[in-house]
Amino acid sequence: MEPAAAPTRPVLTAASVLPEDMGRAALVARVHHPEWDGPCVAAVRGDQVVDLTAIVPTVSELMERDDAVTVVREAEGGHTWRLDELLAAPAGRHDVPHLLAPVDLQVIKAAGVTFARSLLERVIEERTGGDPAQAAEVRARVKQVVGGALDGIRPGSPEADRARELLASEGLWSQYLEVGIGPDPEVFTKAPVLSAVGTGADIGVLGSSVWNNPEPEVVLVVDSRGRVRGATLGNDVNLRDVEGRSALLLSRAKDNNASCAIGPFIRLLDEGFDLDTVRKLDIGLRIDGPDGYVLHGSSSMREISRDVTELVAATHGAHHQYPDGFVLFTGTLFAPTEDRQASGAGFTHEYGDVVRISSPRLGALVNTVVPSEQAAPWTFGVRALMRNLARRGVL
Repeated sequence: MEPAAAPTRPVLTAASVLPEDMGRAALVARVHHPEWDGPCVAAVRGDQVVDLTAIVPTVSELMERDDAVTVVREAEGGHTWRLDELLAAPAGRHDVPHLLAPVDLQVIKAAGVTFARSLLERVIEERTGGDPAQAAEVRARVKQVVGGALDGIRPGSPEADRARELLASEGLWSQYLEVGIGPDPEVFTKAPVLSAVGTGADIGVLGSSVWNNPEPEVVLVVDSRGRVRGATLGNDVNLRDVEGRSALLLSRAKDNNASCAIGPFIRLLDEGFDLDTVRKLDIGLRIDGPDGYVLHGSSSMREISRDVTELVAATHGAHHQYPDGFVLFTGTLFAPTEDRQASGAGFTHEYGDVVRISSPRLGALVNTVVPSEQAAPWTFGVRALMRNLARRGVL
């Protein structure tokens, strides 16, 4: 990609980021408060955002409470901000209140290769060795052999085993197919605790990457007991050239400064928004380039290969506990293949791209692409959070 110029920031308003049925939604936010130089747990009530930190100092603790929905809807809070005011704040400024990623102490996990269409794109990355110039030729070969062989297959089933045998006989077996249709899903740690950025912030792509894309996903919010308490949106930014060279470079491809975006808010599960609702969510993607380029995409949770509860069980259980809870990216159907720069090279980001990930029931997560090396440094970790909350007397 070309050297980054100062990007044009998207104009965000409450109307542009809230769910369409926000009047019925129990929404959790985190707000940077300049007075405390630290984060506040907050409830979104209409166009107002209400500080709840004196009641629940962390989002992690809120998720542990059985009465979390009641707290978010009814608890008397402290400071109140206008949502439009928070959304208008310049990215990276600490002297003005602004939205943060709505999670804090939860471990940030991700499930990969959970949709058949994106599964094939991972195979293509591997076969090209991360070289976008070979993508079109390899894509045609893979689709010719695989065809619809993976449609509707349940991972770990006898049908999946037969598909594995077919692909192996054609020389197309892959580690991505193993986790896509084999008995065990891929679950990895996406990013460190507290490192995610929120809506309106810059999102980072490693400066050396020449083939990359957004990954719009539904993110589950799970408590320490393994209960799904809510959902939000996420961008699991992916460097296709890096992971394509070797799956052992997954951390290099996935975990860079500002490379994980979550938001805008956590929508708590309640009587009008349950796990069955999550299973039917549609996710939209729009990318607006600084040169006028526009890309549209979509993903549907209806097409996921493994149920969300199966992904949670693969993450949490007798084999692994998360005392502060965790959030889980559930994977994406979206894998952009249309050419943007060179013929046959497919899609890759340009600096200044504005990425909008949206769902009618979850709102919109909007970020601007910059080099990870130029994104705001991540400086506020667990020690800083504990000291900040202790100084405020809320621990």
